[in-house]
Amino acid sequence: MSVVLPTIACFLLYGLGYFFYSRFLALKLYGLNDERVTPAHTLEDGVDYVPSRKSILFGHHFASIAGLGPLLGPAVAVIWGWVPAMIWVVVGAILIGCVHDFSALVLSIRAKGLSIAMVAEGVMGKRAKTLFHLVIFYGVGLAMGVFVFVIAKLFVVEIAPGVPGYPGAVTPSTGLILLALVLGQLLYKKGWALAPLAVVAFVISLLLVAMGFYFPTMGFAAEQWPTMNTWIYVLLAYALLASILPVWVLLQARDFVNSMLLYLGVAAAYIGLFVSAPTFQAPAFRPNVEGSPGILPFVFIVIACGAVSGFHGLVSSGTTAKQLNKEGDARVIGYGGMVAESLLGLLAVLACTAGLGSVEAWDHRYHDWASTQGLAGKIAAFINGAAFFISGIGVPEGVGRAFIAVVVVSFALTTLDSATRLLRYNIEEICDTFKLNFMKNRYLSSFAAVCVIAMFAFYKVGGKPVALALWTLFGTTNQLLGGLTLLVATLYLRSRGKPIWFTAIPMLFMMVTTCVALAINLQKFQSGGQTLLLVVGVMLLGLAVWIVVEGVLTFRRAEKNESLDIILNSENP
Repeated sequence: MSVVLPTIACFLLYGLGYFFYSRFLALKLYGLNDERVTPAHTLEDGVDYVPSRKSILFGHHFASIAGLGPLLGPAVAVIWGWVPAMIWVVVGAILIGCVHDFSALVLSIRAKGLSIAMVAEGVMGKRAKTLFHLVIFYGVGLAMGVFVFVIAKLFVVEIAPGVPGYPGAVTPSTGLILLALVLGQLLYKKGWALAPLAVVAFVISLLLVAMGFYFPTMGFAAEQWPTMNTWIYVLLAYALLASILPVWVLLQARDFVNSMLLYLGVAAAYIGLFVSAPTFQAPAFRPNVEGSPGILPFVFIVIACGAVSGFHGLVSSGTTAKQLNKEGDARVIGYGGMVAESLLGLLAVLACTAGLGSVEAWDHRYHDWASTQGLAGKIAAFINGAAFFISGIGVPEGVGRAFIAVVVVSFALTTLDSATRLLRYNIEEICDTFKLNFMKNRYLSSFAAVCVIAMFAFYKVGGKPVALALWTLFGTTNQLLGGLTLLVATLYLRSRGKPIWFTAIPMLFMMVTTCVALAINLQKFQSGGQTLLLVVGVMLLGLAVWIVVEGVLTFRRAEKNESLDIILNSENP
């Protein structure tokens, strides 16, 4: 079957979701009002709170949420067939993921740009805030430990014997950082116009990609090229710098430039797909896969970021809310940004089902559950599939692979720098709870955040980094956080007498599927003697149950007119 008609149907659903459903959420449910002043103006400090152009902030937000997640999840879940993966990526995003991201952004701008954990305190109480902080601390530290590990692995000459790396991504990645530093100065200090700067930056970005393709190791011999551990240290140093510097100096400009590359890569792949009109090489539905944990509920857990991701709520209520120029921009950035990420997740589904060339090639890669494991293999499947699509418009596959590899690294790096900043915020908020005021210093808190990421990247359990050892639990942690964020949004709407079903039903769905999946995994960890996973999994389940109990108690207080409703006091009239 050709991929064209299903893809067009997905595009139509995205259009309906954005133009109609998001409008309802913005105007009727949350009542966005451009006359209400945002925290970016009321708390402007030139470091974290900076009013930003909608186009620049959209680029930052999209680049920050579009990490490796929307690529890795679909690259595994298609083992159950392209139909369930496609339905969850598209419908899940429209009805749950976009609502989640948009709600987190709105709640944060109504609460002085505070994180979702601090919003939870206003709605549910101090215990809920602390529980949220613990889940966020673990989830972000784990994910970024894996991201650092994976990016470093992509940067080496050879990932494994006979498996080449992507050292050609180093030159454009480094060049984009330097370019962003210049762009930030010209935009914010010199007042240059955005449009011509964007054009020049885009051209330079493409030249950097070409340099990386033709001179992948910059003239160094393979044995002289930095090792994986060296790249980990370099990436940690970059993350520290990105967390400390004011957002306009590096973060905004880098993400904006990166987003242009991301737009080009996604657009080129989709255009090539429509031109070449490939057919699906994977079955439409394949529920019984040898060694897999079962399609239900795990398809909803494996595909996280492309459909719904708790991490996005941290970006929305972390860096994005502090830069939102006016409330009306929240619809485009919050809901629209998730639509853009879902388009990336859909591309991953298509690339890993129609972009591998033949049924035999797909069968070889997806023969059983064990064959889908390993982060490098998942990324390679997406890179090869997307490059195959781009070849449909006349671009040689080798060039396409090099370009998509740069795009993939850009996804990961932009998430790394934003997430380190988010972890810094989280650490500062935790220390504030325990009256450790000296940690409000952004240099100290940034250093602490990088140390946490380094621990997950370097500390080994059973011969591999603890982040990889715990990666099995990342999907449930991420989806758990998403469900809990929707719980906070539901309580917020209830406190204002608004209909709650648009967040409550997605919340219930996420909490039930995630807790069931976590319970199943705990049984397997126990029977398999995986003590570390069992202990951490039990702790996560306990935190989830505790926060849900806090939510139920909040509902009961609301019925007695005793709602905390602290956030209402911080909203602008």
